[in-house]
Amino acid sequence: MSTVLRLQFIAPALFVLAFLVSSCRSTHRYIESGDYDGAISFAVDKLRGKKNKKTDLVKGLELAFAKAQARDLNTARNLAAIDRPENWERINSLHRQIGRRQNLVAPLLPLVSKDGYRAKIEFVSIAQMEAESREKAAEYLYVCAEDLLNQADRGDRKAARDAHRLLKDLESRYFKSYKNKDALLRDAVHLGTTHILFEVRNESNKILPRDFNDRVLAFGASDLDSDWKAYHFKPDPKIPVDYRVVFNIRQIDISPERINERAYTDEKEIEDGWEYVLDDRGNVKKDTSGNDIKKPRIVRIRADVLEAFQTKAARLTGLLEIYDATRGTRVHVGDVGAEILFEHYASTFRGDQRALSRDSRARIGNRPVPFPPDSDMLMQAADRLKPGIRDELRRSRAIL
Repeated sequence: MSTVLRLQFIAPALFVLAFLVSSCRSTHRYIESGDYDGAISFAVDKLRGKKNKKTDLVKGLELAFAKAQARDLNTARNLAAIDRPENWERINSLHRQIGRRQNLVAPLLPLVSKDGYRAKIEFVSIAQMEAESREKAAEYLYVCAEDLLNQADRGDRKAARDAHRLLKDLESRYFKSYKNKDALLRDAVHLGTTHILFEVRNESNKILPRDFNDRVLAFGASDLDSDWKAYHFKPDPKIPVDYRVVFNIRQIDISPERINERAYTDEKEIEDGWEYVLDDRGNVKKDTSGNDIKKPRIVRIRADVLEAFQTKAARLTGLLEIYDATRGTRVHVGDVGAEILFEHYASTFRGDQRALSRDSRARIGNRPVPFPPDSDMLMQAADRLKPGIRDELRRSRAIL
């Protein structure tokens, strides 16, 4: 056999050998680092669907599975022996991990390598153990939530919110329906929600439009409400108020109606036909072919523009104050304001329309319009105030 043929035959064999060694080393590397489930996942991935299963991988899976099962079962037994209710969440997590592991390996059984090695994979009856630990974990969360709600009954809103979190955890991890969980969740929401009464006061000594306050308070539910904050815009004897938010309008300024006029001229040089090119004697010049030479005629054109600029402004400023309704103390204050500006251009011209600039052309033809009434501008200011009020409330840490 020639040297080239020997190399062609040896190379694939060396590749297969290297792959086998690599697979074995990878499995044992996981095991040596204590990542037994990593070793199991690696081995299952390599063995799944293979008719001729490698002995080293089969043995590696067998060893990793035995070690993982022994570790989790011992840990669960030791935690249960301590007999602390708070341990049942961890115990149930271990039981679920054992179940997932067994489900991962089960499709490969019986696990026999191509050399006839049969892996000893011993399953445990985990379903009953998992059901018991799940019940006890759920009971632990339920009892903790009840204790927290008892604290919430004495005015601790944070305890109610913590109870809500535990009950939602119970619902998502253990049982969708459990005892009177839903009723306790409603209690948690009721006891954990902060109720805030919002009002507007006019301290500007100026008259506001009749519907101004309603316009300011016309917030959408998503603008102010959050998971644990409910805003109210009318007093309700049935709802205890925890905080009061007061927007005090301090100053209202409305400028006079102004019309500023100005006259200006737009000028431009344009081509307007053509003319002959003359020599020094006044004769028409010729080109090399004997033809008359012509050039564009450049003329300067102009348009006289008369512009009227209408302006009017309204500005409203105030203080956003937050009061603790129980103590009657102010816990936050911030400035909020809004400005509405009315502007309108109207223009006419005399002269050559071609001379008008782009800006002038856009305004030509506009006529003066009536100025907006003060009341309309103030209602627009009410709409403009709402984002500022919302942002100030969101920035504030005063409302718990």
